[in-house]
Amino acid sequence: MTTVLLVINLFVTIALIGVVLIQRSEGGGLGIGSSQGMGAFMGGRGTANLLTRTTSVLAGVFMVLCLVLAVMNRGASSGVGGHDILGSPPPSQPATPATPAQPAAPAQQH
Repeated sequence: MTTVLLVINLFVTIALIGVVLIQRSEGGGLGIGSSQGMGAFMGGRGTANLLTRTTSVLAGVFMVLCLVLAVMNRGASSGVGGHDILGSPPPSQPATPATPAQPAAPAQQH
């Protein structure tokens, strides 16, 4: 389930980036001059409304998906094998030196 939501979130993010980049800074939308040949739907104020609403809807969906993913993965890092990069590192045990081998007893000379 998490993987599906992550993929959907990725698509929403890419769409949101695309819609924001299409808009002109003045709010005219599509940035293709001011030709009225495209009709009222894709010209002037109609495009601005369409892109503004699309941006709002995509931003809302993005926020909801992020919140749902955060709630779903709230306790995921506390399990076995979980990694929390912000948590404190696990306590490390000091390395115990290997005991050196006992030297062979010198041969006794009689």
